[in-house]
Formats: sequence, C-alpha cells, structure tokens
Amino acid sequence: MESFAKASDRTRGTDDTGAVWEAAPYPVLVVDAGGAVRRANHAAGALFPAVRPGARLADVVPQWLAAAHHRGFLPHQDGHGTGAPPPAVIGPVGDRTYEAHPTRHEDGSVVWWLVDDTDHRLASDALRVERERTAFLAEASNLLLSSLNLERCMDVTARLAARHLADAAMVIAPRSGRRHPVTVCTMDGEPRRARLGVDPSDVPGLAEALQGFPPVPSRWIDPDSAPDWVVPDGFGRVGSMVVTPLPGHGVPAGALVLLRRSDRTSFNDSEEIFARLFAARAGAAMSAARLYAEQASITEILMRELLPPRLHHVDGVEFAAGYRPSADEERIGGDFYDVHPASVDGQESLVVLGDVCGKGLEAAVLTGKIRNTLHALLPMADDHQRVLRLLNGALLDSHHTRFATLVLASAVRRSGNVRLRLTSAGHPAPLIVRADGRVEEADTKGMLVGALPRIETRTHTTELAPGESCLLFTDGITEARGGPLGDELFGEDRLRTALAECAGMPAEAIVERVRMLVSEWLGTGRHDDMAVVAITAPRGAHLSAVGGHGPGRFTA
Repeated sequence: MESFAKASDRTRGTDDTGAVWEAAPYPVLVVDAGGAVRRANHAAGALFPAVRPGARLADVVPQWLAAAHHRGFLPHQDGHGTGAPPPAVIGPVGDRTYEAHPTRHEDGSVVWWLVDDTDHRLASDALRVERERTAFLAEASNLLLSSLNLERCMDVTARLAARHLADAAMVIAPRSGRRHPVTVCTMDGEPRRARLGVDPSDVPGLAEALQGFPPVPSRWIDPDSAPDWVVPDGFGRVGSMVVTPLPGHGVPAGALVLLRRSDRTSFNDSEEIFARLFAARAGAAMSAARLYAEQASITEILMRELLPPRLHHVDGVEFAAGYRPSADEERIGGDFYDVHPASVDGQESLVVLGDVCGKGLEAAVLTGKIRNTLHALLPMADDHQRVLRLLNGALLDSHHTRFATLVLASAVRRSGNVRLRLTSAGHPAPLIVRADGRVEEADTKGMLVGALPRIETRTHTTELAPGESCLLFTDGITEARGGPLGDELFGEDRLRTALAECAGMPAEAIVERVRMLVSEWLGTGRHDDMAVVAITAPRGAHLSAVGGHGPGRFTA
C-alpha cells in the first residue's frame, strides 16, 4: 500500500489523479479555490453520502472540516487566505474519529486526505486513563498508609472515592456493638462520621460485602432501592450504585458504597473493576489500622502492670520515686520499683527496687514476673532472706536466662523516727543522708537472684530521724556517662555529694535533685535504665496526697 506522502506526491505531479485517489484506502476530497467539491473518491462518497461534484464543501462535510478549509484556504475580505494551511485537523464523523491532511495544488485546489484515527485515539485515551488511574492508586496508597488511625483511614477512603470515583461515597465498618461506624462524603464536601444502628440487608449486596463476599454488579442493583440512610442529604435522585467489599487481612475491613446522580452516566464494567482495586488498597489500610488499634489496646492493658506504680499513702513516712527508661521513646525497661504499704497500722511497709539484666520489653517481662512474685510473698515480708530465697527459686524454675539485682527496704514509724531494714541482693547498697549532711552506706550485701540455686544476703537495720532520708537507686544513676568529655561516669562520689546537699529535704525534692543532676551530666548521651526511690522521716506535719495518691508526701 502506498504511503500517504507518496500518494500526495503523485497527486501533485499529474493532472490525471483519478486512478491514484480512487484506489486509495482513505477518503479523498478535491476542493477548488472557491470552496466547491471538484472530485471525491468512493471512500469519501461512502463517508459523506451527500458529497457530489459542484457541491459546497460546507454543505456536505462536518463543520470542523469545513471550518479548517475556510481558515486555511478560502480568501477573506482582503482577497487572501489566512496563511499557511494547517498540517492536519482532527474531528468526529459519526462515531468515528478522522484526521484530515490537506495538500494544495498549483491551481489553488486542495486535496483533503482523511485517515481513520479512531483506534489510535481510543488506545491513547485508554493509556491516558490507565496512567491517571495508576497515579491515583499510588497517591491513594500513600495517603491511606500514612496513618494507622482507623477513623482517618475511613475519612481518606470516603474522600478519595467521592472525588475520583463517584458523586458520593459511604464507608461502612463492621458492627461495633449494635451500630456500624460509617463515614460519608460527597464530591465537594468533607467526610462526616456517624454510628448507625441500621440493617445492611436494606442495601442490595451490602450485607454480603460486609462478610467479604464478591460484589454484585451495579447493573443488578436498582438505585431507587437505596434507603435514605445511604443517600447524603441534598444529594438528589440516585442514578447508579456500586457496593464492593473492603478486603482486610483475613477478615473483611468493611464495605464501600458509591453513588452517582441520575444525570450522570452509570458505572461501566471498567469503572467497577477499578473501584474494586481501590477498595482492596483501602481495605488493607483499614485492616492494618484496626489491627494496630487492637494491638495498642492490648499493649496498653498489659503495660499498666509493668509501668512504675503510683506511691501509696503510708502514715508517717514520705516516699518519692523517679524512673527513666534507657530509650526516651520507651515507657518500660529493666529497672523497677514497688511500694507495698502495710495492711495494718504499726506494721512495716515494703519497698522494692530492682534492676533486671538487659533493657527493653524482654527485661520488662521479667520485671513483671518479679513484681508479681514479690506481691505474692508479701505475707513473709518480715523475713527478707526467705523472700529472696523463694524469689530466686521461682526465677530458676521459670527457665529465664536473665537475672536481677534487688534491694528490699521495710519501713515503719516508731516514736517519731522511721525504722528501716535494708537488704541488698547483688544491688548497690542504699545511701543514708543524715540531718547534718553526712552520707552513710547501708551495711548490706548479697548475691543476685535468678542465677544460682543458693543465695546469701545480709540485712542492715537503721533508723531515720526527722529530716533524714534513705536513697535506693540502680546502677543506671552511678554509671551514667557524660560530663565535659561525654565519657566520664557520674559515679557514687557525685551522688554522695548531691545527697549531702539534700539534707533535710523532703523525699520528692531529693528525687528531683538527683534526677536533674544526672540528666545534666548525661546531656544527650545514651544511658541505661535509671530508677531511684527516696524514703524520708518527715519533719513535723506535711500535707497528705489527695485520695492517697500523689508524689509521695504524707502526714506525720
């Protein structure tokens, strides 16, 4: 087959062109300088049934082709055309699209060659649509995965669906209690949340979609059957409706309902398939957000038992404590403390401070086990050695590969003073600051727990006069590295100096002073878990904590 260019060249090169353009597979029109049709081949006659020699071009061809000829070739009021002819023009003829190419002859006539461009245009349009859809799905994925909040995911899903797929969209989550969480959005509106006590079976295919079954084709759904709770206020008459599931991870994440007004074209098969692709991404994001919320809730419940407790009201004794995990973004670690108040006035209250080998969640799990075991051993708290031996056996029986150091302190008010019994199990000995600023180390030591079948410990007994305090601390305090060069330990000497300056202070002030000095020493450097507990014999009367909870200052 001759190319379009060769055929044009032959037309320009001979006066007898009939054989050339009659055999051409394209419609060909020859138009004279006055705008009348001179010749038309059989293909042109089939395309334009009214064309005949002598007819005016504007009367027998579509307006877009006549206008192109008029602009490029017919003389205007000044007797001249508009200039160089257009290289090609494109327009519809019936349900097809044609590209018309002009060629001017020396005698002023113009040959119009028309090429059917429909398939090329359809392919180009389909490619453009697919590129737009791919870009939309990528954008939707980024927006949906940017949040692990379920309500925000539902908002994003409804907004994107309403603005890109339909005139309105409703996202329906599985029933929570007796109601379904829903988010509704229109094309030009913002998402609105609600909890509806409705029956999904009122909407064709919705109950099945919420259970994860394949969607019902929209052509099977009567849009007039949509109940009022599905249609946004002021939306108008529904012309077509799509209901598709939102697939999740193992269980359905919900369903998506798309609505178009009656003055819009109905959803076609391609649009429904694309809606399912979008729903798959939205469902995955919603399912991930729901799973995260459930795990966060479980973690929060479990973590409550691992977090450092509030200090309880103990008559005549001040308690204060501070805790800082090794990573500032974490809430739990391997250091811990507990205060178990006496159940009967005049009995000892038990304070426990410990350090589990390691950091993070694994250490926190063992911390929880130790705390629970010690709580069960409270009836034996008057015998520190026995409590530690039983705890050691419990840890060995649990097959944990970690060990812990502990210090136990039993405190009770006696004749204005606070009597203390202190027992260390592989832990730094407590420091006692007297009223005159002297700092003493408690004479107690022992073996760590959870490592050997047998442990030995020694208990130290002392008394705190009013204004005197005892500080229990973990090695994260003394081994904090910082200072001018960033690699020097805070050390026990600095801790003793700090405590000497805290003579006579309340327990809370001592704890805050120690924490502040260690934080300043660390700067932004890394550190181990740190915990500290102060036990103080108060001077005179102090305000009680409201409800028995608070920073740990209590009445004398």
